[in-house]
Amino acid sequence: MESSGRSWSIDSYLNEHFDIPAKNPPGEARLRWRRAVGLVVRNRRRRFRMFSGLHAVDDSQRRKILGKVQVVINVHKAALQFINGVRRYPLSNDLIKEGFCISPDELSAITGMHEDPTIFKTHGGINGISRKIKTSLEDGISETEIETRQKLYGTNKHAEKPPRSFWMFVWDALHDLTLIILMVCAVVSLVVGLATKGWPKGIYDGLGIIFSILLVVLVTASSDYKQSRKFMELDREKQKIYVRVTRDSKTKKVLVHDLVVGDILHLSIGDVVPADGLFVSGYSLMIDESSLSGESEPVHVSEEKPFLHAGSKVLDGTAKMLVTAVGMRTEWGKIMDTLNDDGVDETPLQVKLNGVATIIGQIGLVFAILTFLVLLVRFLVDKVMHVGLLNWSANDALTIVNYFAIAVTIVVVAVPEGLPLAVTLSLAFAMKKLMSDKALVRHLAACETMGSASCICTDKTGTLTTNHMIVDKVWISDVSKSVSCDTNINKLKAAISESVMEILIQGIFVNTGSEVVKGDDGKRNILGTPTEAALLEFGLSLQGDLYDKYNKLTRLRVEPFNSVKKKMSVLIQLPNGGLRSFCKGASEIILEQCGTVLNSEGNITPLSEMQKQNILNIINSFASEALRTLCIAFKDVNEISDDQTIPEDGYTLIALFGIKDPVRPGVRDAVMTCMAAGIKVRMVTGDNINTAKAIAKECGILTEDGIAIEGRELHDKSTDELKELLPKIEVMARSLPMDKYKLVTSLESMYQEVVAVTGDGTNDAPALRESDIGLAMGIAGTEVAKENADVIIMDDNFSTIVNIARWGRAVYLNIQKFVQFQLTVNIVALIVNFVSACIVGIAPLTAVQLLWVNMIMDTLGALALATEPPNDEMMKRPPVRRGHSFITRVMWRNILGQGTSSASQLLIP
Repeated sequence: MESSGRSWSIDSYLNEHFDIPAKNPPGEARLRWRRAVGLVVRNRRRRFRMFSGLHAVDDSQRRKILGKVQVVINVHKAALQFINGVRRYPLSNDLIKEGFCISPDELSAITGMHEDPTIFKTHGGINGISRKIKTSLEDGISETEIETRQKLYGTNKHAEKPPRSFWMFVWDALHDLTLIILMVCAVVSLVVGLATKGWPKGIYDGLGIIFSILLVVLVTASSDYKQSRKFMELDREKQKIYVRVTRDSKTKKVLVHDLVVGDILHLSIGDVVPADGLFVSGYSLMIDESSLSGESEPVHVSEEKPFLHAGSKVLDGTAKMLVTAVGMRTEWGKIMDTLNDDGVDETPLQVKLNGVATIIGQIGLVFAILTFLVLLVRFLVDKVMHVGLLNWSANDALTIVNYFAIAVTIVVVAVPEGLPLAVTLSLAFAMKKLMSDKALVRHLAACETMGSASCICTDKTGTLTTNHMIVDKVWISDVSKSVSCDTNINKLKAAISESVMEILIQGIFVNTGSEVVKGDDGKRNILGTPTEAALLEFGLSLQGDLYDKYNKLTRLRVEPFNSVKKKMSVLIQLPNGGLRSFCKGASEIILEQCGTVLNSEGNITPLSEMQKQNILNIINSFASEALRTLCIAFKDVNEISDDQTIPEDGYTLIALFGIKDPVRPGVRDAVMTCMAAGIKVRMVTGDNINTAKAIAKECGILTEDGIAIEGRELHDKSTDELKELLPKIEVMARSLPMDKYKLVTSLESMYQEVVAVTGDGTNDAPALRESDIGLAMGIAGTEVAKENADVIIMDDNFSTIVNIARWGRAVYLNIQKFVQFQLTVNIVALIVNFVSACIVGIAPLTAVQLLWVNMIMDTLGALALATEPPNDEMMKRPPVRRGHSFITRVMWRNILGQGTSSASQLLIP
């Protein structure tokens, strides 16, 4: 044991135990280490004094002393852990120069999938880490620091797989078996030709074959190379996602790629977490990490467990998070780094056409073998009759090689190699055109599948309507007023008492998922969902000066709006010390929770059954005018325990709102176009059934023969009843996520419908994923909805959906035209060469000629026929049903009839 009289110093302790020189590293890092070790050094002196006198004390004192020794040892271990951690992640000179006190690798380790809360606490928790990365948890970072942070901590981009060069596509094209056989024939033809005909005549046939092969290879490689570039462009377009952050005390939207370490990011239901980070504040945050961990159970994130990971999804709640790792340093980035995804898959049509090509290739192979055998037999018979079978020359070998080349080229011509090329060109052309028409195709197959769609299940809000909602009517204290202009708002203020106005404004401002922010121009903007924004905008028009006052009230608990409960609740601490809960949501649901109502004087009175019925009548009258109805209510609470939730009943009704969302221009015409094309349009919405019916009639969706039902009715029907009901359903109101899912799956399974589904929320994800074509809204859509969709409608307009269907049909019909054209030419070539070989003994079309014909058909034919734009006549035909043959009977009749007729004209002089 060391002597207690030994001289101790912090610097000597650092040098002795951790190999840290007294002058390295300099500055703040050295100061932090000195502070961390100082406590250990001081406690160590006390420990030696305690040990030296331990034999002279009784047992109780000895236990106390040993307990203190254990504390000292624990402190010592903590310091060791801290210093070892610091040594493991050293600070670069650039970080020290800019004043940052933690390295990017250490930040990444803190929020990794195997996060260690001990390290997190060692750094001082969220407050300590925010100080080390120079971030204010309230005001965020400064815009002027963005470039510096990107340089030191990295950008929020994943490393892209290096693009394949053009010559790699050339190499792939050269691996085609048919072309390899032709290369062998070319080499043999060159050798035999030089031996028999000499230079230069002997190389003509061989060089002709080689030259045609090179052209075919270059055309194929060029097409594949351009297509890969287009997919890369589409991938970049798909990654243009905007998120909300706080910078310079202002909340603003930025591209997800512009996120940096230190940003304060806002999360809400439906968002995909774009970076790793730490929970700062929020309510009821539930995260789905199944894409990362494989665990299906959602994770509750709070101050106790604050770790958030990129790639996970927000299932419920709202939150602010501190970004600590971006790009390739996130857990998602590390996973993506191990993947090799080209992003190019064969579409169903390509698979179907490849099958057609295989069958025709087999037929061509049979014809080629028969042609070669016929020519060889005729040659051998002629040889036996004239010069004898044993008398062979170089010319004889060349003749047999020519026969073999003719047989091989018959295979080349028979196989319609241009079909996949034509599909690729047609789809790429359609995708490019749709991009300019505000439709981003995420999956190539969606283009052609949309052309076969027989049913579209569409949302109302944002798709059929403008998605800019305003409060049009208000019922409060037995007074119903239109509030569509400032004059009417002033009349409303005069009609109700100040106490009622105070509670109403308080309920609007504290129980909201939206927020008011100041833009760069100094004007106030509202961020949030359209419905929430409409209510908040209405509150600001009444008494906007009270927003900051009520927004500062302490929210003890928040239950964000979700599609199951159809309401949002909040519990706040009042300035006088009491508690008050507010809830707002679907009018029928909130009304059922109310037992009292606020009268015009601001007094709470019992809500009689007659009054309740009158309010229901007002709700229905609002809904019949195509207004979305919402109720707001409150309840004063004395106290609430930690394990209790926000009250579910006993509320006092404050007001009923009628919110208007005008129908988009051109929607009715688009719906009529769909119906003329045999595409049934069904509206699926969470609105009141009367509101849904009014909008559906205005759009032309609800017809005299159609019916409107509520989502719950779908689950009450038996299979036979459902089968009879499904064709008549044109409107489904008050639908839950699984109601929409059941409607889609039932249409697909019972009636073999090809179903397209539109959606914008997280709750739409199951239906989007299950449908044949998922269409997500680009403006109002959540990231979860977009991730599960095949096409993203960038302008949220129903007319764009019709345009996608139009281009889908164009793709299908264009490919059919090309197939009919190419197969007709192939059959003519097969018949002419086969008949000529059998009758005359020679093929009228040489190998070089056949290859040139094939090449011209594959390129110019595909360009001409596969890129024809759509026309109005296409939308007057019924959709192609599921399972229908791609090559129809009429096409076979035309192919065989025209092919036989053309071959006969060529053979018969």
